[in-house]
Amino acid sequence: MSVYPEFQAADVPRETKTPKHKAKPTNNGDDSAVVWTPIAEEAARAASVLHPDESLLPRPTHRRVITVANQKGGVGKTTSTVNLAAALAIHGLKTLVIDLDPQGNASTALSVEHRSGTPSVYEVLIGEISIAEAAQVSPTSPNLFCVPATIDLAGAEIELVSMVAREARLKEALSPEALDQLQPDYVFIDCPPSLGLLTVNAMVAAQEVLIPIQCEYYALEGLSQLLRNIELVQQHLNPELSISTILLTMYDGRTKLADQVTSEVRGHFGDVALKTVIPRSVKVSEAPGFGQTVLTYDPGSRGSMSYLDAAKEIAIRGAKKEGA
Repeated sequence: MSVYPEFQAADVPRETKTPKHKAKPTNNGDDSAVVWTPIAEEAARAASVLHPDESLLPRPTHRRVITVANQKGGVGKTTSTVNLAAALAIHGLKTLVIDLDPQGNASTALSVEHRSGTPSVYEVLIGEISIAEAAQVSPTSPNLFCVPATIDLAGAEIELVSMVAREARLKEALSPEALDQLQPDYVFIDCPPSLGLLTVNAMVAAQEVLIPIQCEYYALEGLSQLLRNIELVQQHLNPELSISTILLTMYDGRTKLADQVTSEVRGHFGDVALKTVIPRSVKVSEAPGFGQTVLTYDPGSRGSMSYLDAAKEIAIRGAKKEGA
C-alpha cells in the first residue's frame, strides 16, 4: 500500500474521476449535514498544500542533481522544473533551480530578478562568480533558490566553444564545495529546448535526467535522438548519468490518445515513468504570468496537487533506491 493515498493505482489524474457527494455532520450538534461541494474540497486541498506535514517527505542521503531535458519545446519542461522544486521546498527540502534556458522562463516563474546585468548562470559558466553568488531566494519559499538566466546566456554557446573543457563548465561550477555554501538537497537544471552545448553541460553536471513527455501524438518524435545524446554523454563524459524519471505531462483523460501515449511510454520505460501524471490545467499555464508556481498561485487546483504528488513520488523513489 502506498504511503500516500493520493497516488492513484489507475495512473489517471484525480480530476478525471467524478467525486461522490459526501455528507458530514456539522459541529453544532444537530442532525443537519454539510453537503460536499467542489469549493470545499479545493479549500481542503489548498490547506494541505500550504500547511504540509514535513515529516512525510524523506530527505535524500546525498545531494541529488537532476537535469530536466527534452529538445522538443512545449512539453512542460520548465513548468515541471519549477513546480517540482517548489513542491519539495514546501515540504522543507532545500532546493536549487538553475535556469539554463536563455529565455529565462524558470526565473520568471520563480519571481527572481533576471534583467540584463543581474548576476546569473552566464557569469557562473564563464567563471566570473560562484553559484552561491548568483543564487537568489525565491519568494515562493525560503527553501527555494534560483540561479537566473539573463539574455547574456543567448551567446554563451558560441563563447563556450573556444573554452577549455567546454562540456564541463557547469560541472566545475557545481562542485561539492561550491554547492556546500547553499547546502541544497535537490538541484534541478532547466535546459533549453535543444541538444546544444548548454544541454550537454547540464547532463555532464548531473547524476540524473528527468524527461517530461507530453501526452500527445508527437510526444515520442525526436525522443530517440535525446536518448542517443544521453547515451553518448554516458559513454564519453559522465558515466554516472542515468535516466531516473519520466514525467507524463498535459494529460487529457477525455481522449484515447492520451491513454495510448501513456501506455506506450510505460511499456518502453517501465518503472522509470512516474505513476503520477500531470493533467492539462489552465491554472498551471496562468501561474508564470504572475511570477508564481501553481502551488502558490492556486494551491488547491488539480495541477498543484498533481505536481505535489509527483514530487512526493520522486522523493520516495529516490530514498528507496538509496536505501537499497
